[in-house]
Amino acid sequence: MSAKLERLCRKLKEVFADRAGEPVINRGEVTMTVSAADYRQIALTLRDHAELKFEQLIDLSGIDYSAAADRSGGPRFAVVCHLLSITHNWRLRVKAYATDDTSPVMPTIVPVWRCANWYEREAYDMYGIVFEGHPDPRRILTDYGFVGHPFRKDFPVSGYVEMRYDPEQQRVVYQPVTIEPREVTPRIVREEHYGKGGRG
Repeated sequence: MSAKLERLCRKLKEVFADRAGEPVINRGEVTMTVSAADYRQIALTLRDHAELKFEQLIDLSGIDYSAAADRSGGPRFAVVCHLLSITHNWRLRVKAYATDDTSPVMPTIVPVWRCANWYEREAYDMYGIVFEGHPDPRRILTDYGFVGHPFRKDFPVSGYVEMRYDPEQQRVVYQPVTIEPREVTPRIVREEHYGKGGRG
């Protein structure tokens, strides 16, 4: 185990005490779990504390733990942030679970790291996690009329609706998914001279 990572864990425990879970080192990376209520304030402290100085948010993603949540009875949705301190040359993963599985809500961290803007929009679009206080909470990858959140484990593979251009209405229309069953038969090559190096 790296002395630098152990030092980071000690510092995290010292700074956050009982406001965050025990930092865990796994595969050379430190992960700290925080509550949704403390998420934004802890993010601010991680950025501004002189002995932590996580100046950069590298990534933010939503996660759907539906199978694990079913087994354990724990929360289903989480937000995971990957942070980098250039000053101290160390990284940290911060995980926060949304308290409501039906309508997951987390505070936005756009005021802490401005680059969280598009990451949070993507997490909303793909997982349906709403970021309270986000300056522009629109979808970012799917169409504006898209129904559902496609990275959720219970989202159907075929989706709920499909879109097509209707020449009569001269616009794009949405309709229920229509997938016709079809038989896929492999093509068999039956040419007389196939594989004989020419037609001679």
